[in-house]
Amino acid sequence: MSEPEIAPLLEVDRLSVSYDTDRGRLRALRSVSFDIGRGEIVGIVGESGCGKSTLISAVIRLLASNARLDDGAIRFDGEDLMSLAPDRMRALRGARLAMVFQDPMTSLNPVLSIGRQMLDVQYQRKASGTDKRERSLAMLQKVGIPDPERRLREYPHQLSGGMRQRVAIAMALLMEPALLIADEPTTALDATLEVQIIHQLKALQADFGCSILFISHHLGVIAELCDRVVVMYAGEVVESGTVRQVFHEPRHPYTRKLLECDPARISERTRQLPIIAGALPDLVELPEGCVFRTRCDRAVAECAQRRPALEDAGDGHRVACFVARSTS
Repeated sequence: MSEPEIAPLLEVDRLSVSYDTDRGRLRALRSVSFDIGRGEIVGIVGESGCGKSTLISAVIRLLASNARLDDGAIRFDGEDLMSLAPDRMRALRGARLAMVFQDPMTSLNPVLSIGRQMLDVQYQRKASGTDKRERSLAMLQKVGIPDPERRLREYPHQLSGGMRQRVAIAMALLMEPALLIADEPTTALDATLEVQIIHQLKALQADFGCSILFISHHLGVIAELCDRVVVMYAGEVVESGTVRQVFHEPRHPYTRKLLECDPARISERTRQLPIIAGALPDLVELPEGCVFRTRCDRAVAECAQRRPALEDAGDGHRVACFVARSTS
């Protein structure tokens, strides 16, 4: 008798989000679908403007006031996040669903000590102040903060960028969430600190068994940290699969061009870095057909007539491209 299939921890199902603007309706996300298994690390990659920030804002239900959900659903551990009452959503944030923001200097409160903020994060725990403080010290040690007793008394401006990011990760993990969302947490760090943070995230994920949704522009970081990758372009998922599938067997022309732009893949010295010619489409006045066709050197007539659906190309590797499917 076969084992029953375990439902994913997070399911994003045909999610469409738009913004009301002075120019009209800006369609930031269109039919975005992917899932995250329990204990899995999934990376989201794409150019600025591809919809990564809107996606994570929708998952944690912190969209801007001019945003609206046009279609789709987000299910977290069996609950439909979009239909939850505000009180229930607040109870999930921090406890079951945590976030590490891109810049800890703006996400940490500058007028409160690190210790005060770490205690406040644990407001949902039924424990004494002493117990919460000991837990804070232990978590700072786990993320590699030296002299944690002293750091609890200090303020964000007294810490280096790498230490602030470690504190932000420690705070996000204090309640042992089921899902950790990391929004480009290494962008402001130098290369050495970036490697340290990635290794710590992998170790912490193994310790706590949580799932991670990792957002980044850095392809090397995604390859090092993640199990699966979702490639987004102009508000749509154009390709998804395992790290090996997407990085070693890219199917979508956009994914291929994105990988070609990775400096780590440049084998010969050059004064000009590779680029993807053209610009992102206007999300208020979307073009007909495939959103990438005006920048694609493999486009065919069908690409201008209708939008390709995200379909399985084998072994769970999914691609939204007429040409890629016809040449598979």
